[in-house]
Amino acid sequence: METDALQIQWYPGHMTKTRRMMESDLRLVDAVCEIVDARIPVSSRNPDIDAICGDKPRMMILNRIDMADPSCTKQWAAFFKSRGFAVIQTDCKSRKGISDFAPALRRLLAEKLRRYAEKGMVGKPLKVMVVGIPNVGKSTFINQVAGRKGAKAENRPGVTRGKQWVNVDQGLLLLDTPGILWPKFEDREVGLRLAFTGAIKDDILDIETLSARLAGLLWRHYPDALRARYKLSPEPGASDFDLLHEIGRRRGYLISGGEIDGERTARVLLEEYRSAKIGRFTLEDPPTEES
Repeated sequence: METDALQIQWYPGHMTKTRRMMESDLRLVDAVCEIVDARIPVSSRNPDIDAICGDKPRMMILNRIDMADPSCTKQWAAFFKSRGFAVIQTDCKSRKGISDFAPALRRLLAEKLRRYAEKGMVGKPLKVMVVGIPNVGKSTFINQVAGRKGAKAENRPGVTRGKQWVNVDQGLLLLDTPGILWPKFEDREVGLRLAFTGAIKDDILDIETLSARLAGLLWRHYPDALRARYKLSPEPGASDFDLLHEIGRRRGYLISGGEIDGERTARVLLEEYRSAKIGRFTLEDPPTEES
């Protein structure tokens, strides 16, 4: 894929405004909860988030664990814990891990709760900002935690009108924020991983090139799953496009003249990856001490 195809400008005016709003709103909250896609825990993070949040207590939520490699998710959880984050793992569709959120948050803010108690302020609610890039499952997470079908805005004293405060219980309030991305992808691989998972719309990229890159990545890291799903037996040294075309051939996706229908094959592979029909895969490994 040509580099230019992934130099996507993501900072329209509303995202610049979002960053400024988040920086301003930090003074209102006790902690920041960041949601990432467990399949791509680095690529689904906005690299500006750490700078924005400063020294606020942090929680990392590894979402969509139902689609990620369980052993890799365990490694990523350990990695973020070693960096000082509280960590929980969730699948918002099935509600797995949702009940862990409030207890983990109260452990993270135990010292603040103790100070509240000493001052006779028992019951003062904890306020938490929830952040994440678009399409990472943030709204679904908030709705599940709050037990609602849709997040409801609440105007509170001292809070600028229009801020999305969601009441979880008597002792916990969540501040929702719009999804925020970075100006452009300096690392082409970050753009590719976001595209693989559907965070970037397919129609702004070359679908066959994208799918071929995915086929190659999965073949290098999870060959048994591709063999089981598509009965692949590529020649040694097969290219990414060779792999994609063999998938099409095995599925019988042919057009006139017996050629492979590359676009149909590409869309099917992406759909089956995104729905975890092929298997549960993580596309990024945690950094090692050496790296």
